[in-house]
Amino acid sequence: MKYIFLLLFTVNLFAYERIIALSPSINEIIYALGDGDKIVGNTKYCNFPEDAKSKPKVGGYFTPNLEKIVALKPDIVIMLEYTKKLSFKLNKLGIKTKVVKLTKLQEIKNSISSLGELLGKNKEANKILNDLDTELIDIENIIQDKKILIVIHGSASLEKRIFVVGQNLYFDDIINLSGNTNALQTKRKGQPVLNLESVIATNPDIVIVLSPRRVERGLSVEDITNPWYSLPITAAKTKNIFVADKPYSSIASNRLVYFLRDFKEYLTDAKNK
Repeated sequence: MKYIFLLLFTVNLFAYERIIALSPSINEIIYALGDGDKIVGNTKYCNFPEDAKSKPKVGGYFTPNLEKIVALKPDIVIMLEYTKKLSFKLNKLGIKTKVVKLTKLQEIKNSISSLGELLGKNKEANKILNDLDTELIDIENIIQDKKILIVIHGSASLEKRIFVVGQNLYFDDIINLSGNTNALQTKRKGQPVLNLESVIATNPDIVIVLSPRRVERGLSVEDITNPWYSLPITAAKTKNIFVADKPYSSIASNRLVYFLRDFKEYLTDAKNK
């Protein structure tokens, strides 16, 4: 009888056959764990892998539709912290939820691990984490003590508001682990907005512009880098301005390993100049 109970408990523990993922990162992690076929709904921004595009859409980042979610009859809805209020509403309706954090590097690791445990995919989760740790080791001390500014800005103009990476994002963790420092030192959370004068004041040695929608916007790499080369900053003088334009460049998922490989190339390029 005891063994029957344990078997039933184990089956129930991993009996999530209908999953809704409320962010591209969560969606990608679930696919990487091997449970993409169990996703019955995601957001309109979930476009990787290709199969994810055909899943029913339940809204955007900040606008998930409660009625659409309920209609899909999920076993569990997995979401980020900023949609936590939705969790309470779903719980009242008897729908299980899980809230994960993907802001800091350790939070990303913890979330991959906890989702692996939740879905009975510990082996797959450990493989993702091992790959991630390998890439993190590879970026260490390629070049040291440089000020790196990571910009979340895909425009051909620097006249508008310029979003940059502050201290509470995983990009900042990556910079620090590489043996360098964030050119922007601030207590402001999220993605601080700077004007041109403030950007110049940071005087970065290396600038990395995150522009995953560059091609979609019809911009060339030169369209993005040329305004930066006109600034009186060290990165412009040394030609250390790079554009991270791959679709995974700003996604906190298992595909972070690809960004880390690109980041390694930027550091190696800067070292060799």
